[in-house]
Parts: sequence; structure tokens; C-alpha cells
Amino acid sequence: MAIVVGSALGDGFLQKTGSRNARLRLEHGVKQKEYLLWKGRQLPRYFQGTPAYLERVHPKNGAKYSYVRWQSNASPELGKWREYFYAKGKKIIPEDIAIFLSPLALAIWYMDDGYFSQDKASFLYLGKVSCIEAETVRCAIENNFGITPKVYDKQTKGFVLYFPVIETRKLHELIKDFIHPSMRYKLGESQPL
Repeated sequence: MAIVVGSALGDGFLQKTGSRNARLRLEHGVKQKEYLLWKGRQLPRYFQGTPAYLERVHPKNGAKYSYVRWQSNASPELGKWREYFYAKGKKIIPEDIAIFLSPLALAIWYMDDGYFSQDKASFLYLGKVSCIEAETVRCAIENNFGITPKVYDKQTKGFVLYFPVIETRKLHELIKDFIHPSMRYKLGESQPL
């Protein structure tokens, strides 16, 4: 459940596949292939087969991007998560997200959409959510874990949670045991060779 929640908050997409079913689509850059495989393997009931390698051309700059996509089997359980995260067809941060926000879910979300800066602060990109949704998840993190991020409006990029240095230390301490080895650079550690 935590991996589904973290993925839905992050880069995952719960795609409707009928009136009650949905599937989870995971997409990551080729450099994050090991992380994608790890995520899918944690959910063997849903993910079978192998991921597909795809290329996309950026519509504005024409650059070519390679990425890996792995889609789960459709199920009514994932359909319920789809209803939860895509009320009225648009991705949201639900009002009661604190109930489902565990350290593992936060770790998955951070691996998907987090960033560790040179000044030793961390960011967690929320995308095109409302200010109320951003504040909801900020409060959930504070209440659940005693970590106090700030909400910044990045205008065209949407809202982001900013974790100052002291809060970053708390965040990294909370999630470090769940971070995949290929993603440890998001904790400021060097990547394995």
C-alpha cells in the first residue's frame, strides 16, 4: 500500500481501465531503471513481465529522452486508489492523506519527486496542486513525523515543499532505510559504481 501511495503522490499514474479497475503505470528515466524494477518487484501481484524501453522527443527543444515504463495488471484495488487520488479525473492530494503517509510512502515519493540541493536542503515537488492541498500535505508531514517543511509556490512548476537543513536531516533520517541504493544520491551520498 505504501508503495502505491508514494508512487501515486510521485511519478506514478493510476490509469482507469474500466468502470472499477485501474492499473499503476511507473515511468522513470533509463538511469533510474533499477529503482523502477525494485518498485515493481515489491508488488509482484500487480507487476509481471518486463518494462518497456521508450523514447520521447521534447516538444519545445527537440531533445530525445529515453525512459522505462512498467504497467501493472488492472485490479479493483488499484481502482479504489484511482478514485482516491483522481477525484473528478484530476490528480489531487486528498484531505486525509495523513492516514496513508507512512515513512515508506514518503520515501517513495521523495525518490520520485525529491531533490537534495548543494546547500544541504531538500525539496519535494508537488506539481499542479492547489495551495490548500500543498498545506494539507505539509501539515500531514509535520503531524505524522515532526518534520516541518515550508510551502513554496514555484509559479509555472507548481508548489514545492522546502525542507531547510535541520528539517532535511530529520527527513533523511526517517526515510534513509527505505532508499534504493541507486537513489541514495538524493540523500547527498554518492551513487554506487
